Amino acid sequence: MTIAMKLGDLRIEVVRKDIKNLHLSVHPPNGRVRIAVPRHVSDDAIRAFTIGKLAWIRQRRTKLQEQEREAPREFIDRETHYVWGRRCLLRVIESDGAPTVDWQAQRLTLHVRPGTDPVQRAAVLESWYRTQLRSATASLIPRWEATLRVGVSRCYVQRMRTRWGSCNPVARSIRLNTDLAKKPRACLEYVLVHEMTHLLQPGHGARFVELMDRFLPGWQHRRTLLNRLPLRHHDWLC
Repeated sequence: MTIAMKLGDLRIEVVRKDIKNLHLSVHPPNGRVRIAVPRHVSDDAIRAFTIGKLAWIRQRRTKLQEQEREAPREFIDRETHYVWGRRCLLRVIESDGAPTVDWQAQRLTLHVRPGTDPVQRAAVLESWYRTQLRSATASLIPRWEATLRVGVSRCYVQRMRTRWGSCNPVARSIRLNTDLAKKPRACLEYVLVHEMTHLLQPGHGARFVELMDRFLPGWQHRRTLLNRLPLRHHDWLC
């Protein structure tokens, strides 16, 4: 069941679910606030919890609203795209045969069949980015498993609208946003280590920070870099 709660000028979407803990999230592009709560939690308890998080909510909303976003992509010649933080010009070649993507220095070449529309072109490029990310993590994960002394059962690569990554400590699995293949490799390593550290410490408290400082010194600089880079343009559903 979903209800709306008002706190001053702030509208909050409250979703009651069969879960154990409250989960607060602020969603792009305009900072929609959502709280998933256990079914037994009272409205007064939800309100008290939210009031305690107001400063964080407003800070997060401001950051989302101010963050630069990519222009909509049309997947045409000489359009700008990014691979591992490098600016590339797209070249589209129509020919018979299976769709492929070639990347050389500052050139990204998309081979598609004649008549392929922008949605289909986007799907081909999205699949290529997923392959790039899987290839990069194939070497990074074993190295960090040895360093952190943890085991990752599975790494999923998928399009994610509100997160760069996530971790399920129980299943020992992690998920990574496909768009990380567009960012500098240092950003991917930061997100990967962040999520793998959650296998040792689920929360973001003092011990989590201590572990990150120990295993990846200067990780805050990587986080800042990632957060300053433009976000993908979406046809957002608000």
